[in-house]
Amino acid sequence: PTHPPHPPATLRLSEKFILLLILSAFVTLCFGAFFFLPDNSKHNTPPDRWSYMDRAGTTSTGTGKDPTRLRDKIRADHERALQEAKEKLRKSREELQAEIQTEKNKVVEDLKKKDSGPKPLPPVPMPKVVGVSDGEPLEPDVKEKRDKIREMMKHAWDSYRQYGWGHNELKPLAKKGHSTNIFGNSQLGATIVDALDTLYIMGLHEEFRDGQEWIEQNLDFGVNAEVSVFEVNIRFIGGLLAVFKMKAVQLAEKLLPAFNTPTGIPWAIVNLKSGVGRNWGWASAGSSILAEFGTLHMEFVHLTYLTGNPAYYQKVMHIRKLLAKMDRPNGLYPNYLNPRTGRWGQHHTSVGGLGDSFYEYLLKAWLMSDKTDAEARKTYDDAIEAIERHLIRKSNGGLTFIGEWKNGHLERKMGHLACFAGGMFALGADGSPDDKAGHYLQLGAEIAHTCHESYDRTVLKLGPEAFKFDSGLEAVAVRQNEKYYILRPEVIETYWYMWRFTHDPKYRQWGWEAAQAIDKYCRVSGGFSGVKDVYSSNPTYDDVQQSFFLAETLKYLYLLFSSDDLMPFESWVFNTEAHPLPVLHLGNITLPGSEPARR
Repeated sequence: PTHPPHPPATLRLSEKFILLLILSAFVTLCFGAFFFLPDNSKHNTPPDRWSYMDRAGTTSTGTGKDPTRLRDKIRADHERALQEAKEKLRKSREELQAEIQTEKNKVVEDLKKKDSGPKPLPPVPMPKVVGVSDGEPLEPDVKEKRDKIREMMKHAWDSYRQYGWGHNELKPLAKKGHSTNIFGNSQLGATIVDALDTLYIMGLHEEFRDGQEWIEQNLDFGVNAEVSVFEVNIRFIGGLLAVFKMKAVQLAEKLLPAFNTPTGIPWAIVNLKSGVGRNWGWASAGSSILAEFGTLHMEFVHLTYLTGNPAYYQKVMHIRKLLAKMDRPNGLYPNYLNPRTGRWGQHHTSVGGLGDSFYEYLLKAWLMSDKTDAEARKTYDDAIEAIERHLIRKSNGGLTFIGEWKNGHLERKMGHLACFAGGMFALGADGSPDDKAGHYLQLGAEIAHTCHESYDRTVLKLGPEAFKFDSGLEAVAVRQNEKYYILRPEVIETYWYMWRFTHDPKYRQWGWEAAQAIDKYCRVSGGFSGVKDVYSSNPTYDDVQQSFFLAETLKYLYLLFSSDDLMPFESWVFNTEAHPLPVLHLGNITLPGSEPARR
């Protein structure tokens, strides 16, 4: 709705707009007369200061002109401008409107021409990625399960293709598109961008080409929309870096204004068109959120490596340096930090929502740097040590869980989101200090077991959003608003990491249980939907097929039933939305502003 409902008001504004243009031209001419008429007392000014080359190659100079003739010319220009203004105002409203529209179209066309060919990326040595195969498992029963996961992906994608194409997500029961405020309610095809590498990994090449074509022709970031910096980074930039590097760079440029704060800690939300940023209204005292500003490192370092532009790298390193200087209560990082004052907000620490991927990216920054970013590894190790001391406990029934620190006491509750940590502990086991690799692998296994119990203790065999460990209840959701399952991937993500590191068959068994439950209770004719109560045998649907279901949940399931040579860890690191980024085997190459790598 670009036009207000009352045409007369619009036209009056248009007339004012034209008058303003004419007046500004008039003022410019007056200023020209005042400033640029030659000053006779300064004939020693070098002539080339006002000179210009004509087509014949001869030079005319401002100083050599007759001042009287110049004044006459300016006066004639004034007269002409005023005459044009009078003629404009005699025209009918329709004629004026048509002229304005023509001018608008011309500006748009000029801008299009200006923006048409994107600047090519500088040539950079991309790491040669080895060991990528189709990961075909040898065992027929495993292959059968993997084929089933591919079929589920095809159902999710085909339904989106049919009913929600171009929208961010799908409403599989209503069979129409869906958008959330994290994408500013604009249609940016989030599911397409998020699903692209999953389609490719699964060998669904026709579907991949459809998505590729839509992105090439329709994905436009010039929209007037407020978006979540974090979500756009992990889903869009992460998803585009593999295939559409230029689009990833164009989008990243749109996020940079979010960092224009007194501290350099970015706003949570930025308008893609205006660059104006702000924070979520619900966040503690206007704070930015740890998991959001702490989950930019992988993508931004990759952008600098790709473009040679140090701005991205410097932004995330600035965040790291600022956090390193701050006092941390009990060595823990609170979830809220005010970008104006640089002070912590409410003292709440969580490895689930609001905190989770901050810790993940410290570890993955080290892995992605080919294990040369020692500072990231040390920060991760210190953070995990504090988490283990203050947040990780064993329940009376022997289940290891990660609680949340709130205002000086431990809340004995764990979120589904925190279940990713089992995989993180396993991934970080190798390289941990004091020969604790075995300890962290064991801790990963215990978290995986607890999260499996949260699934196993429900009617649907799907995990709730959060579960408690007190009052005799363990790994069970108590509140109604925590009993839902929205197709989340974190538990399956941990199964996959644990499978890769141990090859214990129970992880494939648990993953298959989850896949069957999703297929049985979340599948509908128009796709897959979240459910509102995993303890009810007759669940109601939330009618949303989340983009991360295609990006993460189904990808992790597929990898769980593939051989290890599909996406090997020595070549790939997954961002928090399961988009694979290559390990940068930098050798002697140094990122701008970083210390030379010591091996």
